[in-house]
Amino acid sequence: MTSAVLALCAVLVSAMVAPQKQATSPAPSGATREQDVLSLSKEKWRWMSEKKVDSLAALFHEEAIFVHMGATMTKTQELDVIKTGRIHYKDVEIQESSVRFFGTTAIVLNKIRLVAVVGGNEVVNPFQVTEVYVQQGGAWTLGSLSFTRLVTP
Repeated sequence: MTSAVLALCAVLVSAMVAPQKQATSPAPSGATREQDVLSLSKEKWRWMSEKKVDSLAALFHEEAIFVHMGATMTKTQELDVIKTGRIHYKDVEIQESSVRFFGTTAIVLNKIRLVAVVGGNEVVNPFQVTEVYVQQGGAWTLGSLSFTRLVTP
C-alpha cells in the first residue's frame, strides 16, 4: 500500500511539473519582435546603399509608397531610382530608432544622417524616416517609406 501511495504521489507531482515546464518555455517576446523589425529596417538601409534591388523588391509591398522631399513614388519607381543610381544612398547613419506595433502593423521611426548622391551631387541631410511594415503570412513587408527633413541649428 505504501508503494502504491508513493507511485500515485510521483504521478501527481510529475503531472503538476510538466505543465509548468511548458508554460515557462520561451515564446516570442515583444522585445524579440521589436528587434526583428528594427534589424529588418537596418538591413533595408544596407540593401539600399548596396543597390540590392532584388532584396528590396522582395521586401517592398506591391502597393508601397515612397515619399521623398520632392516626389512620391511607387514600388517600381523607387526600385528604378535605386537601380539606375539617380539616388544612391551612399551612407546612412542611424542615430535613433524605435518601433511601435498596432496588431500586424509596425511603424519604425529612424532619425538618420543620410549621405546620398542625387543627380551626380553628394548631399548630406538629417531626416526622420517613417517606415510602415505590415506582417503578411508571417513575413514583414514595407508598405510606406517617408522622409521628413529635419531642421537643425
